[in-house]
Amino acid sequence: MKAKVIAYYLPQFHAIPENDEWWGKGFTDWVNVKKAKPLFKRHQQPKCPLNNNYYDLSDPETLRWQAELAKEYSVYGFCFYHYWFNGKLLLEKPAELLLANKDIDVNFCFSWANEPWARTWDGKAHQVLMPQNYGSKDDWKAHFNYLLPFFKDKRYIKEDNRPMLLIYKSTSIPCAKEMMDCWNELARKEGFDGIHFVETLRGQELDKRPLPFLAKVEFEPVRSNLHQPWIVLNYKRIRRIVIGAINAVFHLSIPQNSPFRFEDVAKRSIALESPEGTYGGIFTGWDNTPRRGAISTIVLPPTKEELKNYLISKIRQTQSHYHTNYIFVNAWNEWAEGAVLEPDTIHHYQYLETVKEVIDEL
Repeated sequence: MKAKVIAYYLPQFHAIPENDEWWGKGFTDWVNVKKAKPLFKRHQQPKCPLNNNYYDLSDPETLRWQAELAKEYSVYGFCFYHYWFNGKLLLEKPAELLLANKDIDVNFCFSWANEPWARTWDGKAHQVLMPQNYGSKDDWKAHFNYLLPFFKDKRYIKEDNRPMLLIYKSTSIPCAKEMMDCWNELARKEGFDGIHFVETLRGQELDKRPLPFLAKVEFEPVRSNLHQPWIVLNYKRIRRIVIGAINAVFHLSIPQNSPFRFEDVAKRSIALESPEGTYGGIFTGWDNTPRRGAISTIVLPPTKEELKNYLISKIRQTQSHYHTNYIFVNAWNEWAEGAVLEPDTIHHYQYLETVKEVIDEL
């Protein structure tokens, strides 16, 4: 059973009217990426794409380049973040461009990022920019009908004649069972055998309701970081409060969280086994300094060897213990969170080379 690597894909690299209003004219994630400042010696910020390739996802040629790069380096497909707010779409253009350009050769699926948008980037998380409302059966049908042309695309990833759909946070959906049952019924009417719903494992908060999920997926490094002992998490919470107060009084930018070594988080990720039927998850580093500044969470970037060992271990765990073959990587292009497979000015193509080497070897 050959491993299939799917990379999470952020569609935030093109201007939209809502971001113009909320963050300033022409805002994309590149704005945050470029203005990041290092917080300690040898801190790799700002993170820069190789050859200053600050691309625009409203250009289908960017998607074509990414698809060719993914194929060259044995990345099976992309998992696009999908933003739907009871009929309101955000950042939908890249996926719609992919749908319209059938010659772009890449497998893909969606992860419904079903959280409300808030001003977390500038420390005003209480200010909700786009609330999330799940509506009623008519609204669920409208959502399904939007997704249907994607589901029918031959490039859309399917399992047992069921289009794969990840849900980021099912615990936030009070009507989850009714909505998912509705979608399964609608999918069967369209010739599918239902929806291949996948639950995202993010932390210790699990959805214990009997929902029609057919698989789970590990979302790293969030899953591993949130599964630390409560005494460790509380210590870190107190540390953040104390350092935050010092920064406020003395106008400093002392990091409120100590950076994690990549190897330590990778080992915790492997040690924390998931149930059978889970899709494995790995990450390529984590550093959301561009968005969070001194309160960022940082996992130091891996060496090529560290990433290779992690990927090999996760594939073996997924195949032998979970009995599945999908590995979800965080991420293809989360530049503002330091989780990137795309080439950058420091690591060049090393992380992509790692994926290809491992997939070719195993």
